[in-house]
Amino acid sequence: MNGTLARPRPLDTAKALQLIGALFFAYLFFGFMLLPCLNTLTSIFTTRNAAGEVEPFAVIRFFLAGNMAKFVWNSLKLALCLIVTVNVVGISIVLLTEYFDIKGARILRLGYMTTLIYSGVALVTGYMFLYAGDGILTTAIKEVNPDFDPTWFSGFNAVLFTMTFACTSNHALFLRNAIRGIDYNTVEAARNMGAKPFKVLFQVVFPTLLPTLFSLTVMTFITGLCAMSAPTLLGYDSINPEIVRLAGSSVADEAFPQARAALLSIILACFTIVLLTVLSSYERKGHYLSVSKTKAKLQKQKITNPVANVLAHIYAYVLFIIYMTPVVMIVVFSFQTYSAVRMRKLDLSNWTLLNYFGQADYSYLTSRGTYKTRAGSISGVFANEATLGGIQTSFVLSVLAAALACVIVVVACNYIFKHKKTGTVLEYALLFPWLLPTILICYSYRVFFNSDGVWYVFGRNLYYADAVRILMVIAYTVVRLPFSLRMVKAAFYAIDEELEDAARNLGASPVRTFLKVKLPIILPSVLAVFALNFNYLFTEYDMGATFASTYGTTYAMVIQSMTREEGLYGYNINASGRRCASTVFIMLVSGLILYLVYGVGARDLSERLEARARWRRRWEKLSGKAAKETTETPGGKETKAET
Repeated sequence: MNGTLARPRPLDTAKALQLIGALFFAYLFFGFMLLPCLNTLTSIFTTRNAAGEVEPFAVIRFFLAGNMAKFVWNSLKLALCLIVTVNVVGISIVLLTEYFDIKGARILRLGYMTTLIYSGVALVTGYMFLYAGDGILTTAIKEVNPDFDPTWFSGFNAVLFTMTFACTSNHALFLRNAIRGIDYNTVEAARNMGAKPFKVLFQVVFPTLLPTLFSLTVMTFITGLCAMSAPTLLGYDSINPEIVRLAGSSVADEAFPQARAALLSIILACFTIVLLTVLSSYERKGHYLSVSKTKAKLQKQKITNPVANVLAHIYAYVLFIIYMTPVVMIVVFSFQTYSAVRMRKLDLSNWTLLNYFGQADYSYLTSRGTYKTRAGSISGVFANEATLGGIQTSFVLSVLAAALACVIVVVACNYIFKHKKTGTVLEYALLFPWLLPTILICYSYRVFFNSDGVWYVFGRNLYYADAVRILMVIAYTVVRLPFSLRMVKAAFYAIDEELEDAARNLGASPVRTFLKVKLPIILPSVLAVFALNFNYLFTEYDMGATFASTYGTTYAMVIQSMTREEGLYGYNINASGRRCASTVFIMLVSGLILYLVYGVGARDLSERLEARARWRRRWEKLSGKAAKETTETPGGKETKAET
């Protein structure tokens, strides 16, 4: 034979890793995104009647004839009303602190941004502590007017009021950035042409904010449609609480509850898909603003009309009081005794840390006229077994899910920027959870994995016993993937391709190039995404309520149920005080994370170097290294030298 045997080609490690990664991702996508949701959809049409026969349209007929449509209408009504109220209040707080010259704007801004450090169950708890039937304000009004209805803060009006101020956090972040980016030259040009301040606002400023306002409106609508904690705690019949209730029900209690929950979940998904489609179509049209070549920083506008100026100041500080009163009252009462908290009356002569630390016994008079003592019935946040268990569960699950979401999107973004065609498919797959409401994903997981025959997870029941924690980590991760992808992908655009080319020319492998070149550049953004994910998941309520079980009780669930058994048989005497302390703890954790992300993390390199040098100088001054040292020269004379 003239020819020689061809040598086998060496194994391409990079391609092998890509193939393994593609197969693993396909396994995760179909097993933990697609199949559970399809199972929920098909369950609607596989309902069995009393005779055991499959009746495809039984749930739909029940929906049209029963009261299920009421839950859909209630959610729609809440979402539509929130569009108006949230935009009015949200735009107001941004204009009052960033556009108009209002005295004390910095203090006002801090008050308006309190919703960034506590939300969900913690925020609703704050408003209930003030306005509920036994709340501080309601109790005070009741003493003045005995005929006042103590249940006034419940139902639709209470939910609308609470969520109006809770949902303005997006305006405080995104609309504030948009209005601070306006070119002041355009405003000044309109003023020079004789336009009055409010005419400039409506005809020059607002048109530039329309894209941001449109996105915020869609986000507000989806938030109202998928509301969970406020309707649950304030007694309003909306879709999400009904889904959770039906998910825990059985056929013995009512007709085909699981199928009804599935139908409500699909209805929510349809609304979400339509809204996101409209938003994407609107964004693709493009919106451009013509500005001058030398962009000028926006300067605050004075309200020249004295009456309007006074009214603006009054309105600004009324909003400030509404935002701050629940926060201040919760902080103050968290240091009060259990009797002061339960009576909603401040006792300035008696302060305590018992709601945070330590335990105490409680003695009470029984119906037989004898005293009985419950050991440890009064306990603090960090001394109560249930509260500590909730904190530990939420902390571990949130850290794991936040880290896992970051790892997945970092690897995915690295692949997306290298492979345009297949990368687009991967990107849309990771954005898939955005098309579905959170409650649908969690409900689908609960039903699909609550069986021993799911081959995707090797026949293990993930909803049984402590395995539910694995299921919760997966759900947490999947829900945070779209947000993490959008944020991390934006960070990848900051990587210069020439750096990667230089590393490749020096012989570095793709993995080494990623670890040594790319990762250090995007690491601050990745850490910021991790912090925001953790902040969101640590106080999350919707998913915790769907997966509610003995092994999966999260911190938000503990807070929600803390006062349910307060004082019952002498147990949990200071549950309300511990609930206040829990809210303060959440505010401290969230505030610290936001400071690290938007405070320290938002600094550029020069600011970080300057801050580091400033701290070094302070340390040297404190340690005495900057003082003049006395040294002895070889000639025996002493001389002073600067270090």
